[in-house]
Amino acid sequence: MVQKIETATGRRLAYHQSAGAGPGIVFLGGFMSDMSGTKAVWLEDWARAQGRAFLRFDYSGHGESSGAFEEGCIGDWAEDAYQAVTRLTKGPQILVGSSMGGWIALLLARRMRERVAGLVGIAAAPDFTEDSMWPGLTDAQRTEITTRGQVAVPNSYDDRPYILTRRLFDDGRDQLVLRAPLSLPFPVRLVQGTEDEAVASSVPLNLLDHADCPDMRLTLVKGADHRFSTPDCLELIAQAITEVSTRCTTRA
Repeated sequence: MVQKIETATGRRLAYHQSAGAGPGIVFLGGFMSDMSGTKAVWLEDWARAQGRAFLRFDYSGHGESSGAFEEGCIGDWAEDAYQAVTRLTKGPQILVGSSMGGWIALLLARRMRERVAGLVGIAAAPDFTEDSMWPGLTDAQRTEITTRGQVAVPNSYDDRPYILTRRLFDDGRDQLVLRAPLSLPFPVRLVQGTEDEAVASSVPLNLLDHADCPDMRLTLVKGADHRFSTPDCLELIAQAITEVSTRCTTRA
């Protein structure tokens, strides 16, 4: 059953939550994705079978939450995630971030380190608005964003185009995590497909090189794409969560 909370900014966030043992697991979805996606629902079922607490939710402008997608930005969605974690969970959490959700997870880790037991990144895309999306636009598209405030671009995963706004890029530059020291004092596991058409394999390699983390590993899966949702890929995500759980419990 979908439940909702209202944030201090008046946004209503839809979520599903399962009770269970800790550390809890929080799934953070991707750009223009929602909590009904294959990975989120499969992981919820897996967590329930393991007796683990699990939370999945929609950022504002996504899925069943309030707001329009084109009105949002990385900072808004990171704040939504912060509100969801602080208000709906207790104790340390393992953050599982898919694509943009990987960036959101890193922002949460920087803001509330004491609540993060570990992190799993699935095709994690930190700083993607600045490092891949903006450079990938044509000069005409950049001009349209600058003069009109937004541009529509094709979406490979949906019939709806992406509406990219000037605010998205301006705010994204304020949320960058790979330009300054990034301390991740907990176990981190990254999984990435070699055929990912949205996030290059160089992105997790850069994160691996940049972060100050004593326990960080990257697994590259030959042939896997950005969805990372085949049965083998889903099992690999579950294995990563289990390993992080074991490692963070051992460290504690």
